[in-house]
Amino acid sequence: MQNTISKVLMILLAVVAAREARGSVPIEVVYGVGRNKVAMKLWEDAETQLKNGDIENAHRNVEAALRSDPELYPALYTRANVFMRQHKYELAIQDCTEALRRDSTFVEAALLRASANAKLGRYAASLKEVEHVISIRPRIDGLARALGDRAWLRATCPDPSFRNGRQAIKDATTACKLMEWRDEDTIDTLAAAYAEAGDFDSAVRYEQEALGTKGISADDSKMFQYHLELYKQHRPYRETAAR
Repeated sequence: MQNTISKVLMILLAVVAAREARGSVPIEVVYGVGRNKVAMKLWEDAETQLKNGDIENAHRNVEAALRSDPELYPALYTRANVFMRQHKYELAIQDCTEALRRDSTFVEAALLRASANAKLGRYAASLKEVEHVISIRPRIDGLARALGDRAWLRATCPDPSFRNGRQAIKDATTACKLMEWRDEDTIDTLAAAYAEAGDFDSAVRYEQEALGTKGISADDSKMFQYHLELYKQHRPYRETAAR
């Protein structure tokens, strides 16, 4: 669809500072000029509200955007993020799947679906999707996110058969380099990887670096501080699957 549009509008999809969608550098999505302006405004408002933690109004506006323009498929990704924050992981998977049906190159939707599957304890499915994204060599920020997500799973998965500290360190270090060491979530992932490998001094050092990242959100700061306290106690971080 996108390659038939002669004029494009670059829209920044702000990724919410939540564990469900790691990586806080905005995502660029190309969408056609001439689309329903009401729907576009509702979608943009939903993105801003989601970033600010106003989940209720974000949900209301993204639903209105999709009613106004059902073809605005990036709004499905936004609604999936809302569902993730509401712990409605199956609904998030449905929206990501539909977004990918409309645009198979929508890497962010694939990674969010992988995160939802991980939340549901479907670690093999999550890992398979992330590794597929890595294999297709997406643009730099997408590749960094995929490597970071694989590192996060390898470092924090409740199922020990999926954990691999050394591989997590390798992936997270590469992701940090791709993001030029300016993404707090990726650095936090590297800290978790070192903790899984038993190198708690490095885990503490990188967690402190993540906390010192410019523009870090209050939610991230609170979460990273919790991670830091764990690492100071020589305890790795573990995710928990939804019940």
